[in-house]
Amino acid sequence: MSTRSYKDAVEHLNSLQSNAATLDAARAANTRMTSTGILDTLEYLERIGYKPEDLNAMNVIHITGTKGKGSTSAFTDSILRRTKPDWKIGLYTSPHLVAVRERIRINGQPLSEEDFAKYFFEVWDRLQANTARKREDTPLMPAYFRFITLVAFHVFLEMKVDATVLEVGVGGTYDCTNIVPTPVVTGVTALGIDHVNVLGKTLKEIAWQKGGIYKSGVPALTVPQPEEGMVVLRERAEELKASEFIITPPVPGFPDLKLGLAGAHQYQNATIAAHLARTFLRVRDSYSDENPLPAPFVEGLKNAKWPGRCQMVPDPVHLRTTWFLDGAHTVESLDCCIDWFVSPGQALPMDTTSTSSKPRVLIFNCTSGRSGPSFLGGINQKIISQLEAYKSSEDVTTFFDEVVFCANVTYADGAFKGDLTAVSIPEADLAELKTQHQLADAWSKIHPTFPKDKLHVLPSIEHAVRIVHKLGEGERPVDVLVTGSLHLVGGVIEVAGLSKVAL
Repeated sequence: MSTRSYKDAVEHLNSLQSNAATLDAARAANTRMTSTGILDTLEYLERIGYKPEDLNAMNVIHITGTKGKGSTSAFTDSILRRTKPDWKIGLYTSPHLVAVRERIRINGQPLSEEDFAKYFFEVWDRLQANTARKREDTPLMPAYFRFITLVAFHVFLEMKVDATVLEVGVGGTYDCTNIVPTPVVTGVTALGIDHVNVLGKTLKEIAWQKGGIYKSGVPALTVPQPEEGMVVLRERAEELKASEFIITPPVPGFPDLKLGLAGAHQYQNATIAAHLARTFLRVRDSYSDENPLPAPFVEGLKNAKWPGRCQMVPDPVHLRTTWFLDGAHTVESLDCCIDWFVSPGQALPMDTTSTSSKPRVLIFNCTSGRSGPSFLGGINQKIISQLEAYKSSEDVTTFFDEVVFCANVTYADGAFKGDLTAVSIPEADLAELKTQHQLADAWSKIHPTFPKDKLHVLPSIEHAVRIVHKLGEGERPVDVLVTGSLHLVGGVIEVAGLSKVAL
């Protein structure tokens, strides 16, 4: 047993991924996205030796939302670690960028490969040894995300954490993280309209899903929301008998605070994180500091890290290259990304009346080419508005010197890094680069005069990085924006050798 390695664990975990055909069929039938998913997870929990009530010992701060739930989790974790340095703080997030063990952290550090393998196979072996099921239609083994969630619960209980910051995977009501009976506090970040447009859901339906993490006797927090969504969240808090419903007010001192995460949108995430942390500490530790922003909170917010989100990384080897990494993958998050990137001191020179001498490269991918026109159109319009706002003399058509659309395949030989393996991409799509060609066509329609030899459709991330490295051999510094997909960002960090400086 002890010889089973981290690599073995990753291979076993990847065997639980659903392929593209299975996912498409499930979406079409809308199956296993309802309460059956919760029932399945509860069965798996029992099979590995726990009762739902056992999970309360993790002391959970449960966080969901359409936008900002990951950043809010990172802020909350950072605040708690500075406020209670003697505590053991667990953090569970998704997805990972480079290594799956990033999803489960103790005191800010991902599990070591040895610990991940140890706890992984303890859960795996218990499920394999105990195959009795209460419901015949419950699969023998959990799907990928459910399994790693069970591993996280097992880790946090075995390590006896003092607090757990638990990010919802998808939705809220039916998410497998939502089996904790009594969290300490729950929070909902921004309800964006992207899910309305892309998934065909109404804002009320989205709010109903997110509000499903509210629990009886537990404080229910939310950021300010569109009125239609706020009404539903308030109703859910009442229906589920939350102890209080709080719309998080502004925190004095925030406008002057430089947050650890870049982007103006992060101030809303930092605000609810501060309220979540304060509420948690009040409930669990009788915390009573009357300062609206105590010193440990300030330190936590200033030092929070959340790789791959509005992150500028100087290349440690190719010194003329600067990477701008943001896994934005919705219209609204891409808008925030460009707001950050196309600003003075980032991609624009401090003197915005001059034209930048730096070549700029866009590396982009998304999960479906059907979303490409709206994504790229939104990027284009945001660049235009940013250039106008800063009175820049630059032209949107020539803002990027090279544009690359590549598949999320890690290496040029067609292989994935084990932790980045994705069987959910249709084989035909990969073989024909269908999505990437759709993106290139959309770009050409937006910018008909963009040089064809500067527009690249490539089969792997390694191919894209090669273009950047070749460009970086010139005399001028190079700025590279990588966005559209967290999987893409993670692959670039891996292939470009940025792990030590980015993670």
